[in-house]
Amino acid sequence: MWDQIREHYKSVRGRSMAGLFDVSKRPERFSVTFGDLLFDFSKTNLDTEGLWLLFQLVEQYKLTEKRARMFRGDPINETEGRAVLHTALRNLDGGPVHVDGEDVMPNVRETLARMGDFAESVRDGSFKGAGGQITDVVNIGIGGSDLGPAMATLALSPYHDGPRCHFVSNVDPAHICDTLRGLDPTTTLVIVASKTFTTIETMTNAATARAWVGEAVNEPSAQFVALSSAAEKTADFGIPPERVFGFEDWVGGRYSLWGPIGLSLMIAIGREAFHAFLRGAQSMDNHFRAADARDSMPVLLALVGIWHHQICGYPTRAVLPYDQRLSRLPAYLQQLEMESNGKSVVMDGSPLGCAAGPIVWGEPGTNGQHAFYQLIHQGKAVVPCEFMVAARGHDPDLAHQHNLLIANCLAQSEALMKGRSRKEALDLVRGKGVAEDDEARQASHRVFPGNRPSTTLIYPKLTPDVLGQIIALYEHRVFVEGVLLGINSFDQWGVELGKELATALGPIVDGSKDAPSQDTSTGVLVNYVHRHGVR
Repeated sequence: MWDQIREHYKSVRGRSMAGLFDVSKRPERFSVTFGDLLFDFSKTNLDTEGLWLLFQLVEQYKLTEKRARMFRGDPINETEGRAVLHTALRNLDGGPVHVDGEDVMPNVRETLARMGDFAESVRDGSFKGAGGQITDVVNIGIGGSDLGPAMATLALSPYHDGPRCHFVSNVDPAHICDTLRGLDPTTTLVIVASKTFTTIETMTNAATARAWVGEAVNEPSAQFVALSSAAEKTADFGIPPERVFGFEDWVGGRYSLWGPIGLSLMIAIGREAFHAFLRGAQSMDNHFRAADARDSMPVLLALVGIWHHQICGYPTRAVLPYDQRLSRLPAYLQQLEMESNGKSVVMDGSPLGCAAGPIVWGEPGTNGQHAFYQLIHQGKAVVPCEFMVAARGHDPDLAHQHNLLIANCLAQSEALMKGRSRKEALDLVRGKGVAEDDEARQASHRVFPGNRPSTTLIYPKLTPDVLGQIIALYEHRVFVEGVLLGINSFDQWGVELGKELATALGPIVDGSKDAPSQDTSTGVLVNYVHRHGVR
């Protein structure tokens, strides 16, 4: 089927995307709605035949069966022998979910209730800390233990009515020093987010934070919370069990925002709003489970991605939220996609026949328009763009400004598709009084090739439930893409080797161990550090 799809693309790749709109009702036929979300993919080179062929791929790789296996708790993460059940964390209104014959939902609900009780105690002041109240929360984590809560907390800032939230991830001391500067250790709650409580970056920053709190508080652990399943290690750190919130190994780090890793978000926006966030995601889960592939927003989003990357050969994907509060979403989706599907072998260990995950990047609009859109519009490489925008913002007094934002978003997708012809460029320069003998040269700089694909996800307003829907949508998109590529989207062995080498290099860098086995380049770099660094 892959070869048939590629042959179809070869037969249509030179045509005008704008010309596809000559067919009646293309926008309706190449868009899908779920609730109040609208995903429009009509400004792509996909046609009815191409989409039909992609649906055959869905059938060939038995997506329906594999989707069912994920939701019922089968160990679909085969290289680690684990279930993949982040969806259980938001299964607020659903039935039992079994792993190895045991219903996991009672424990999920108990943990969520404990989180809610603790979050409300911080918010209402009954958890006082050493200073009598908590004014600030510092979440220390990395990867999924940071990107998710940091992204969502910023996205839902209009709903903040709790303590201020800060996030530390980088082991670079600048990050924690700059974050703690200006905070009061007696009124700061520190959340240490590490499932194993051994993540080197997180635990190094946690030790630094504990020393900082210890300068002002006799029992610094009284200001700490752990998001971890390593009860012995959290006890050794001094954190009592009632302030430890664990989660199971069937929740991957980049999928963990829905449970204890989301505690900082819950403290910021409150239990009720956090539950709305979970219910938004649950509603997308229910849609994904029940909808036919042709009406499924996650499936269609995935098929567009497959078409652009594996079929058209476009190596990157730009995520462009026209929503400043979603400024961390591209980085979040970057991890979600590239850590999940950045693979080179299929499930049986044999080589993958094509490139898997695309390079995902992006920035919020309109900032990107004054940065990298020049390349998107006139560069040689084609970059599929994924726009997203809300129909209304949170500041009704500035509705005119939000409408300008929307106009820019819609204009960019239109410009990418239509472009500007040489004749249009010549007419433009002639109207500007350019010398006749320079018209052709000047016009060439104003030609836009167009025919560049984009999609648009539009939603009424960025609320907790809408954000939950959007994140779950992209999670399921990654799953579908992984199924169609035959890869495991839920392990991440690619991050391990660097960790192992960093552990080995630690004593070499600080000079406590020689480095006879290091490659000569690394040896030169280490020697430079020894000459100029601090040991």
